[in-house]
Amino acid sequence: MRSRGRARRLNAYAALLVAVFLSSGAACGGAATIFRQYEYEEEVYLSLDGTATVYVNSSLAALNALRGTSFDAAPAARVDATAVRAYFNSATTRVTRVSQSRRNGRRYVHVRLDADDVRRLGEAAPFTWSQYHFQRDGDLYIYRQTVGDSATNGAAVRVWNGREIVAFRLHLPSKIRYHNTRPEVRGNILVWEQSLADRLRGQPLLLEARMDPQSILYRTLWLFGITFVAVGIVFVAVIWWVMRRGRGAEGQPT
Repeated sequence: MRSRGRARRLNAYAALLVAVFLSSGAACGGAATIFRQYEYEEEVYLSLDGTATVYVNSSLAALNALRGTSFDAAPAARVDATAVRAYFNSATTRVTRVSQSRRNGRRYVHVRLDADDVRRLGEAAPFTWSQYHFQRDGDLYIYRQTVGDSATNGAAVRVWNGREIVAFRLHLPSKIRYHNTRPEVRGNILVWEQSLADRLRGQPLLLEARMDPQSILYRTLWLFGITFVAVGIVFVAVIWWVMRRGRGAEGQPT
């Protein structure tokens, strides 16, 4: 009997080791996805009122090639944050943060900006390659962005190895009813990707999504409020019941 129990424990340990091994493999796969070679990223956090917060993460080399800027992209050069801020500031955008980093021997800039109307985002120089549409149609809001030509129209840059990726991410405020990107969706985040080579050639990219007219935050707060009220009613009812029983017990003859 002892030997059987020991064997069962060994089998359990073996199964646990296999599970750990498989999960570590999955984690490595996830890490490989996380550390993909993104050279340029646009990330839009959209609100139902049309305002948006936009993040742009790009190497200076990619920014020069894709948007026609002339920042000094030499590895030893210092990033001119003032010039980067001036480039992204416009009548329709307000830069709130500029930071920098270094990867693969290249300088990267990270810009955060606010837009009062996402439909006018294309009026700002960094986003003129896109046309933005956002409107309500019946019971849904529709977001559509068409990304067109780059500034260099396919010019090659030696610093790249051909594995670089350009990404456009969209964070939506309400439940998604339709989108035209890959099937898997992480919460309310949609991702469209292109190879840097295709983006340099100006391969058109269409981003489209349709969403509910009520924000998830509003719905969550509403449900939280209902739950809070329900708990309060139950609490008051329990207190009333306890006090009533107490008064009933006091009125009984001893």
